[in-house]
Amino acid sequence: MSFVILETVIYRHGDRNPYSRAGVSPSMTDGNGATESDVRHVAELARIDLSEDEVERFAEQFGDILEHFEALEEVPEVEREPELVNVMRADEERTSLSQEDALANAPETEDGKFKGPRVG
Repeated sequence: MSFVILETVIYRHGDRNPYSRAGVSPSMTDGNGATESDVRHVAELARIDLSEDEVERFAEQFGDILEHFEALEEVPEVEREPELVNVMRADEERTSLSQEDALANAPETEDGKFKGPRVG
């Protein structure tokens, strides 16, 4: 259960407000940590019922997680290599197999189509 709730506060680099889509209130990002009402709100979004003990524990854990995010903001940016470029070959139009050739090695066919095992 913790994973589902903690997953909702994942920081997404590049978002203008990284916490907005996670349903995290401004009180969770103002340096004061998460309140119990913040935890209840996120749990409601994740459709999870929490006991009072879990709410208190998660509020503490959210605070710890947000402290780590704040520490990441202090890491200086460094130069990085340029973005990767597409090294794949360009698409080329080619003639495809005929239906007969495509079905030639199929173990079973029916009405010019592959036939597989019945599901469910």
